[in-house]
Amino acid sequence: MGLNLVSYEDKAREAIKLFWGNRHAAVAKQKLAGKVDAGERAGVTAGKNMDGFFALIVDLVEKNGLKDAEIHLMRRVLTLPGYFRPTKLWDILIISKGHLVAALEFKSQVGPSFGNNFNNRAEESIGTAVDLWTAYRESAFGEDVPRPFVGWLMLLEDCAESRIAVRDKSPHFPVLKDLQCASYAERYNNLCRKLMLERLYSAATIIVSPRDAHDTGAYSELSDTTSLNNFVASFAGHIAAEAARK
Repeated sequence: MGLNLVSYEDKAREAIKLFWGNRHAAVAKQKLAGKVDAGERAGVTAGKNMDGFFALIVDLVEKNGLKDAEIHLMRRVLTLPGYFRPTKLWDILIISKGHLVAALEFKSQVGPSFGNNFNNRAEESIGTAVDLWTAYRESAFGEDVPRPFVGWLMLLEDCAESRIAVRDKSPHFPVLKDLQCASYAERYNNLCRKLMLERLYSAATIIVSPRDAHDTGAYSELSDTTSLNNFVASFAGHIAAEAARK
């Protein structure tokens, strides 16, 4: 029996519509109330912006055979023990018969401030993964258990500022060739590729979407390796393998 990818492209477009629709609605609501957050914060503080992607994950679990999975989405049950810190809060945890099947993070970034936010996201994603795998090595999630699926997804605004080449100053040593004059979209693509190359994440993906996609759900991908297709297929395969072990 093949993997069920649950028409993920259609569901991703619906998730994009929800993302931009929620952001626009939150900004409009704050303007009506006379309270507008600085910059893009109004769209972020509304929350629930990535719920469409959560729904996609739930469908993938349900359709790929893991019938007894506990899919945790509520904040109070989303923490895992760490190694360098006591706990880490994730976006989705999937647990089956007491052992960790998957831990996933869903992030977004909308302009205009891409620079510092990219650096923060990169540092956060790397540190989170190192902490989790070290805790796994130390049996924080149980003795002799299979490696969980660890996933990271970034939704980036597709605009001139995220696509334009950016120069960095490095007075002592040159910036690595693949990052020289890379746009922020290209930097995220490189980050995702390297997170997988170093086995920090089972799958990491970057998708870009313009601000006016609230009606169409339009999005695009930057490479096959970091595509949503690769993320979904890898996750569905992990779920199916877990189900086969039951």
